[in-house]
Amino acid sequence: MPAPSKAGILLFPGFEPLDVFGPVEALQMLSHAVKFDLVWIGPTLDPVSTAPKDLMANDPTFKNQGSSIDTRVVPTHTYDSPPDDLEVLLVPGGLGTREHWPSSAPAVTFIEKTYPKLKYLITVCTGAGLAARAGVLDGKRATTNKFVWKETTSWRPQVKWVKLARYVVDGNCWTAAGVSAGIDVTLAWIAHVYGEKVARTAANHMEYEWRDDRNWDPFAYVFSEGM
Repeated sequence: MPAPSKAGILLFPGFEPLDVFGPVEALQMLSHAVKFDLVWIGPTLDPVSTAPKDLMANDPTFKNQGSSIDTRVVPTHTYDSPPDDLEVLLVPGGLGTREHWPSSAPAVTFIEKTYPKLKYLITVCTGAGLAARAGVLDGKRATTNKFVWKETTSWRPQVKWVKLARYVVDGNCWTAAGVSAGIDVTLAWIAHVYGEKVARTAANHMEYEWRDDRNWDPFAYVFSEGM
């Protein structure tokens, strides 16, 4: 099977910035070594915010301190018109993944519709919860953010959730633990597809200390009381 050359980042209101930009940095490094394109897929072509005001004001998990940090990304494609040649989909986590937040539902539907056409699905943090709700992780091993482990894993008990993992690979599904683990799983995926040397070069150019032990996540112990 030829190595993939096009990936999409799934955007939704309330996505976590590092869940997106950490992996994107690794993919940008990859693009220096191989031909690789990236697209941004949102509900519409309007900018998608990491901190939409209605979510931050009304979400019960967020303690509003009156802060304002609002990063926005402009999609290149919409859920209704993704690229026909999309091969890899990266799904971030964030407050916007929460099951009680209505804007998460279209993202779940998009994953369910798109997954059968993909070569690889990569999730970061509670992005695994979106993929789980889409049913594409049923019967598969997967992991997610340890801080909100109980909540996220409760969304789909049909998934074989792995507590101690930094990231998990099951078939063409690559799922990472919380936030910064997205960089680790992306580098691991690069190593798997394009070779260890390419991944190590990317990590070194990022000056990033790659946690490449998939079975060890220290935050499983930091947040053990919540698990």
